Amino acid sequence: MEFVKGIKEKETVEISDILTGGWFDREVSVRGAVHTVRDMGEFSFVVLRKYEGLVQCVFEDGKVEGMEAKTVREGMTIEVKGAVSREERAPGGFELRVSEVKVLSEPAKDSVMPIPISKWKMSTSLETKLSLRPIALRNIRERAIFKIQEGIVRGFRDFLFRNHFTEIRTPKIVAGNAEGGANVFKLEYFGKKAFLAQSPQVYKQTMVGVYDRVFEAAPVFRAEKHNTTRHLNEYTSLDFEMGYIDGFEDIMDMEAAILTYIFELLKKEYQKELKLLNIELPSTENIPAVRFDEAKQLVSEKYNRKIKNPYDLEPEEEILIGRYFKEEYGSDFVFVTHYPSKKRPFYAMDDPADNKFTLSFDLLFKGMEVTTGGQRIHSYEAQVEKMLKRGMDPADFTDYLMIFKHGMPPHGGLGIGLERLTMKILDEQNVRETTLFPRDVSRLEP
Repeated sequence: MEFVKGIKEKETVEISDILTGGWFDREVSVRGAVHTVRDMGEFSFVVLRKYEGLVQCVFEDGKVEGMEAKTVREGMTIEVKGAVSREERAPGGFELRVSEVKVLSEPAKDSVMPIPISKWKMSTSLETKLSLRPIALRNIRERAIFKIQEGIVRGFRDFLFRNHFTEIRTPKIVAGNAEGGANVFKLEYFGKKAFLAQSPQVYKQTMVGVYDRVFEAAPVFRAEKHNTTRHLNEYTSLDFEMGYIDGFEDIMDMEAAILTYIFELLKKEYQKELKLLNIELPSTENIPAVRFDEAKQLVSEKYNRKIKNPYDLEPEEEILIGRYFKEEYGSDFVFVTHYPSKKRPFYAMDDPADNKFTLSFDLLFKGMEVTTGGQRIHSYEAQVEKMLKRGMDPADFTDYLMIFKHGMPPHGGLGIGLERLTMKILDEQNVRETTLFPRDVSRLEP
């Protein structure tokens, strides 16, 4: 009888083990995938790809047991044994002088790497990168993008845990359309009509009545037929909802603190990726806040642009608002507040001072909306009244209205688009660059 007792200690080492300094001039065993092979004549450099980065291995002719360097191919996974020596020009500042090799797996015999993943920039089109995504993601620069994204989600979760939020999981197959509009994916659900969730909004608010403060990092779905550089049909939303607020400003304050924490975490834990991608993180120390109508007027006057739509911001206006606050206040961020009621969902609280506007906001980052949030209606009577004014039937929202009927605290929240936030941090021009496996109007695979 054998018993499973947990993770067994391996004889192989990782890059971080070697960098502690205790392994220099000693023999170690390392496992990894062959990233590239460079034949230098009497010896070859075989670079292995591991989760932490690259390891340079030196294969000298006639001195390696198990195989010759000329038979090593990209895509192989191997275990190498050799002495660690310092080499400033190598990744990580060290290399392995290989004495023994064991092949763990090999690619197909007729395989040829379809794109040059070992190059810093693959110099291929975005369409090619997306079509060959499983291979393109092995490129070091591509991998660094999604390590940064990991850090964003990690910082979001860590900060909210520290501030007494409870993580929740909400359904992605739903019976109703929380956000309004026709941009929902419909599906057949055992003879019933169902939808893919546009937002966790209904469930976030429900759970405020349970835990006071909740959050979720999960996909949302929008059936928008946009084919732009900023839209996706499935994206990751970083959502939180919090009760007992004094106003929607509490939500903006919380987001500013979250962003500060995320950027500090990236500086501390993801310095290698920041350097690889040449990222300079923005300041979140003082983020300006401006009313929607005032923002439109400011950019109209400064940039001589006629206001075309008084109820929403066009992408060009967002860019100009971002430019204005960068020029005038040196900020890459700006909160635009008090959006018109007719452009906000039924659960947005109207401004008591002027009910044509709402106690809501967007956060623009380098001229692009990355967050939508605000204060929600918490009164049962007020929510029913707003539904009726919009021609909605409260009977269709019995489960949702139940939470207000039995008491809810003043509350609000937001959703941050993870891919857009990553895109603007990296100064990429297309949100697909910062999406692992994009879903848009023309792409359903890989």
